[in-house]
Amino acid sequence: MEREIINRVANSPLVSLDLEEFYHTGERIEYDIAQNLFQGMILKEKDFRAFVKEHDWSQYKGKNIALMCSAEAIVPTWAYMLLTTRLEGVANLMVMGSRETLEFALFQQALSKIDLEELRDRPVVVKGCGKLPVPESAYVEVARLLKPVVKSLMYGEPCSTVPLYKKPKSAKN
Repeated sequence: MEREIINRVANSPLVSLDLEEFYHTGERIEYDIAQNLFQGMILKEKDFRAFVKEHDWSQYKGKNIALMCSAEAIVPTWAYMLLTTRLEGVANLMVMGSRETLEFALFQQALSKIDLEELRDRPVVVKGCGKLPVPESAYVEVARLLKPVVKSLMYGEPCSTVPLYKKPKSAKN
C-alpha cells in the first residue's frame, strides 16, 4: 500500500517573494565628474557647460548611472543637476552616489511597484540565497514595506524559514 506524497508547502497560503525577480538587468555605470575637473581640483563652469552641451549623451540610453566624483574636490550641486538634465529621458535611472546607492535605488523603484494589498494578512517568506547580487539594503527595504501589511514575515526557503515578524493577534472585546 503506497501513501500519496503531499507537498504541504505548495498547498499552503504562504507567499514566496524572490527579490531576484526585481533585479534590473540593465547595465550599471559610474559617471565620474572628476574627468571634468580642471587640474583635478576645480570645475570651471564655462568649460563644463560646453562639455555638457557637446557630449554624446545617447551612449547612456537605458543605462543605470551613479553620478559621483572620485577626486578630493568640492563639486557644486548644480553640476550634478546639470548632468541629470541631460541624462533624464535617456538613462533608465540615475542617482548621486556609489554603485551601492544605485543598486538600492533600482530595488527601491522595483519594490515600490509591489501590490501590497495582494499580500495583506498573508504569511510571506522572502527568499534568500540566489544567483544575482541582491544587496542587503533591498532585504531591509522589503521588510519595511511588508511589515505593516503581512500576517507574518520570514526569510529563507518555504521549507526552512527564519521567522522575522508575526502580526499580533487583535485583542477580543
